[in-house]
Amino acid sequence: MNNKIELKELKFYAYHGVLPQETLVGNNYIINVTITVSLAKAMLSDNLDDTINYAAVYNIIKQEMTIPSKLLEHVAGRILHSLKHHFPQLTEIKLSVSKLNPPLGGDIHSASVILEETYPTGNEAG
Repeated sequence: MNNKIELKELKFYAYHGVLPQETLVGNNYIINVTITVSLAKAMLSDNLDDTINYAAVYNIIKQEMTIPSKLLEHVAGRILHSLKHHFPQLTEIKLSVSKLNPPLGGDIHSASVILEETYPTGNEAG
């Protein structure tokens, strides 16, 4: 099955950036994540242990956002790898990390990094 769980527009205030001012003042960030995992068991059991706990996904992202980084790519990579580490049953992750109103000298809503990873399930024919 190609089932997905999506968390949209998680909002954080964090201290990421290359410029010294960015790490002192901080900025607003929005995270969107879609994870692909079989939900067949949970659809039948109605048991939280048979699915991915959304609160756990949120808390992993929240924890990674507290660690200052220069690059959005680094933040996004840490989140992606942490999610896969905690939930090895994931077969795909799509993640966007957006910095609102980045200091680019112009009127810009956001700058984003979007990562997509697909993981082998071990069921593919070789």
